[in-house]
Amino acid sequence: MTTDYEIGFLARIFEASDGLKLYARDYGHDNPLTADRPTVFCLPGLTRNSRDFHQLALILSSDTIAPRRVITLDARGRGLSGWDDDKSRYNLSVEAADVLSACAIFDVPEAVFIGTSRGGLVLHLLATQRPDILKSVILNDIGPALEVEGLAEIRDYLNSDRRPVSWDDAAAIIRANHGDSFTILNDEDWLDMCHAIYADIDGKVTADFDAAIAQQMTALDLSRPLPTLWEQFDAFGGISLMTIRGENSKLLSVETLAEMGKRHPGMLAKTAIGQGHAPILHLDDLPSAIQSFLSAS
Repeated sequence: MTTDYEIGFLARIFEASDGLKLYARDYGHDNPLTADRPTVFCLPGLTRNSRDFHQLALILSSDTIAPRRVITLDARGRGLSGWDDDKSRYNLSVEAADVLSACAIFDVPEAVFIGTSRGGLVLHLLATQRPDILKSVILNDIGPALEVEGLAEIRDYLNSDRRPVSWDDAAAIIRANHGDSFTILNDEDWLDMCHAIYADIDGKVTADFDAAIAQQMTALDLSRPLPTLWEQFDAFGGISLMTIRGENSKLLSVETLAEMGKRHPGMLAKTAIGQGHAPILHLDDLPSAIQSFLSAS
């Protein structure tokens, strides 16, 4: 288990184009050995935050052979970033613009991007809008077509009435929701995930995001065909691409992954054994697979 999420990085506060204050973590920024390699920029899932990538960022930024600068972002309304008064601005287009603001402010003209779930959807938009900033891309359990079963599961657990009364209770809630999909996790891993999702706010263990983001999920009409991003996915065609799929994922299907490979023949597909949506990237052999992809791309 990670005992300290507050080491190994520089906390950065910056302004989005609309003035909202956003938060990011900057790992390896002061290591001159990272200057010759593209920065790794990490975008979290729907209600997640920069802490999701903390262990992976430490691995990549402290590598003795090829260290990388790693920037992990709290999207608006998540973690330590500001909450938007206009809840309609929790959308992919605005969040893509926030990424571009961060790249400009942190002087990152080109980066390797890792997008988990919603973060990967943001990358689909950036592939059409600003492909020049995408040195290479890792999509973590996300693609241009999403499965209804996975979306329904996310909607239901995010809008559950159960609230944790302690850290152990929070870990129990997460395990109850995801235990069948994440068979590889041990007790410490569950508690670790808990500390990435929840925060101690005014002495209470609280989900670390604006509740309006979860409430948006209730507006989804899952009885109708879902829109897809195949056109945007095709914009990855000239970009080195890796897609990680959780073995037990209910959001990214095997069929969608296969179609992605047909459309992007150079795409590297990696299965996260014993994991669901979305795989924890510092577990098992995923760090070494990611490092190999970085070295080759």
